[in-house]
Amino acid sequence: MTRVVLSIGSNLGDRMARLQAAVDGLGDSVRALSPVYETDAWGGVEQGPFLNAVVVADDPALDGHAWLRLAQALEQANERVRGQKWGPRTLDVDLVCCHDGEYEVFSRDEGLTLPHPLAHLRAFVMVPWLAVDPDAELTVAGERSRVDRLLTELDPVDRDGVRLTPLVLRLGR
Repeated sequence: MTRVVLSIGSNLGDRMARLQAAVDGLGDSVRALSPVYETDAWGGVEQGPFLNAVVVADDPALDGHAWLRLAQALEQANERVRGQKWGPRTLDVDLVCCHDGEYEVFSRDEGLTLPHPLAHLRAFVMVPWLAVDPDAELTVAGERSRVDRLLTELDPVDRDGVRLTPLVLRLGR
């Protein structure tokens, strides 16, 4: 069985509808959904705030590359245009990490880097992830680290910029 942690985000159009479309597109593979958070854009490009969430999903038929293809298909179905790096997006679906049974999947293939090389720097990934898995761990520079510890290493401004919303993603729409 392959289990994946996905970070989903949107800052264009009906942001909540885009996140829900991603969840709907994952179907029965969804095992956990985080609350929805609003966050300031990351990466230095001037743009509106994002809605972000984390989805934990599993599917015995999918490996890391298949999860990547599914993530890209979800983005395309939501009119994602890859223009400016870290620019505005209708939908962003990032693979944070992937496990095959008890083993973490590592990849440095062209197009697929697992675990996500910047996840440990992004409060908008770690805060929602901890909401669904308080014991989450992430491999950074070859070392397993607790996500809650990694989060404490970020600037407090980054952590405080992840604001819980009353919005709720639903399973099985």
